[in-house]
Amino acid sequence: MHFALPLALTFIMTFLVSGVATVRAIGLADGMLSRWMESWLGSWLLAFPIMLFLMPVMRRLLSRIIEQK
Repeated sequence: MHFALPLALTFIMTFLVSGVATVRAIGLADGMLSRWMESWLGSWLLAFPIMLFLMPVMRRLLSRIIEQK
């Protein structure tokens, strides 16, 4: 679960967000799919390790905030 959750979350989110950004930037032009996949791969390669680092940090922070109330 330590790797599966960040893997799934970053996979889906970067896939969707990069798709929307690519369509907004170049429209449904020729080559859009390949440019989307390039954008998505770069985004995912950045997002996955960041998420691995931030998930435990955010869990601790939110746990402190929520438990105070």
